[in-house]
Amino acid sequence: MILINLLPHRAEARKRRREAFFVALGVAIMAGVAAGVVTFSFFEAEIADQQGQNAFLQAEISRLDEQIKDIVTLQADIAALKARQIAVEDLQGDRNLPVHLLNELVTQLPDGVYIKTMKQENQTVFMTGVAQSNESVSELLRNFANNSPWLTRPELVEITAGTVALTSRDQRRVANFTVRVDLKRPSDPKTAASAAAPKT
Repeated sequence: MILINLLPHRAEARKRRREAFFVALGVAIMAGVAAGVVTFSFFEAEIADQQGQNAFLQAEISRLDEQIKDIVTLQADIAALKARQIAVEDLQGDRNLPVHLLNELVTQLPDGVYIKTMKQENQTVFMTGVAQSNESVSELLRNFANNSPWLTRPELVEITAGTVALTSRDQRRVANFTVRVDLKRPSDPKTAASAAAPKT
């Protein structure tokens, strides 16, 4: 009977399997490292690209912010110029308001109504006067409200009964009144149109 010793052959096979395992393990490790390096490089490139885009956007935002500041400054300057223009126009128009007021009083005062005093505060005029009757005062207020392009919002402040001595023996009952009325500036389009229209 022939006996064959297989121990060296088995040891050699185990050695080859061990070497193959370590080779495969080394290849896997190298492949993993390579994949990690490639992935890391890819994400680094993506991050760098995104940072570049963010920097560009930030620069554009800063530029737009500066433009917005310039626009806001221009708008403020335009508003200031418009306010100054309106103030100048109001001053120019206000110079003629007393003339318009006197013309309106001549036109709108009913018969039997007399103005004693006038006082102007800004665009409001206070008038005190004497009328033959309460109806005359009502007619005056209606004329101011409906027929005048320069007067608006008339309001009766006070009315009291009184007497006027025409002679030593003749006394007549009258109505002492105080009214308040607002003046319209020529810058009001309705005022300008009404003033320009011919009076009949």
